[in-house]
Amino acid sequence: MRRISKLTRVAVGVASIALAATACGGTSSDSSSSDGSGDTKGAAIAYDIGGKGDQSFNDAAYAGLQKAQKEFGYKTADIEPTEGETDADKEQRLASLAKQGYNPVIGIGFAYGPAMEAVAKKYPDTNFGIVDYVVEGDNVASLVFAEEQASYLAGVAAAKATKTNTVGFVGGVDIPLIHKFEAGYKQGVQDTSGGKVKVISQYLTQTAEEGGFNSPDKGKAAAEGQIEKNADVIYQAAGLSGQGVIEAAAKAKVWAIGVDSDQYKQAALANYKQYILTSALKDVGGAVYALAKSVEDGKPLTGTQTFDLKVNGVGLSESNPEFAKIAGLSEAVAKAKAGIIDGSIKVKTE
Repeated sequence: MRRISKLTRVAVGVASIALAATACGGTSSDSSSSDGSGDTKGAAIAYDIGGKGDQSFNDAAYAGLQKAQKEFGYKTADIEPTEGETDADKEQRLASLAKQGYNPVIGIGFAYGPAMEAVAKKYPDTNFGIVDYVVEGDNVASLVFAEEQASYLAGVAAAKATKTNTVGFVGGVDIPLIHKFEAGYKQGVQDTSGGKVKVISQYLTQTAEEGGFNSPDKGKAAAEGQIEKNADVIYQAAGLSGQGVIEAAAKAKVWAIGVDSDQYKQAALANYKQYILTSALKDVGGAVYALAKSVEDGKPLTGTQTFDLKVNGVGLSESNPEFAKIAGLSEAVAKAKAGIIDGSIKVKTE
């Protein structure tokens, strides 16, 4: 039977991992020194679309891997995806890491679902993890997040910051996972404004293969279109494509809201940081680290591990000094967070 649990505050904290040094891009095999002999000690991650250097989802995972490497002193591997790859390609990648002795092996993103289901059965002595997807298996930890909760807080911020009463949402791909971001954001905007603020939503593509998560040009064009419609705060849940949203917002001198990592602190986005009001945080790095630590401790996590506001698995950044200067914003976010945690606010996922 699949064990369902929520991680403790000790295991994960949104603010616990600094991401400033993760935006290095390039190939991701550099951190791996395995010789394929099958006795490698350490964790490995296989990246989602966009790969390392996205200043967001994948970089957060890498930060968690690096934290584990530093703390436990072992070898690690982080492997890039290839354009147009199939489930068979992903399966081969995961199997190769397991054969080399990496433990745990973690697939970063829902796209690894089918491959993870197949590989975990073939390597019962290896612990696996998958982010944003649930896979049944005695040796699999499904690392899932309450994205809608962080997005609700982003909606509160947008409603407080807007001067035009029009805000935007840009989703990378039109899939259920990103619907959670949109649903929480819209609800936060509407609850905070009493329905006075309009939300313009747009998805960049219908499928990931069309580039919705790794096309900054698509994100920039979408944001420009929303700005033309008077949006002065735009929240993006679009992976690497979100960099284009942030660039467009900065050029127009309107607010952008980042996602997954604290994008105000990302070196590659430094030229735009003054226009990044906040970011909806998703502690992918904390999840990667928590799984690695559990294996290191000899008590591997399995089943569905839920990261929500109660365990600081999601949240909202306040790094931009301008955040505190907007009247009532900090207080409104704190009140909403408390309401979500105590159950008085029920956040929609669709």
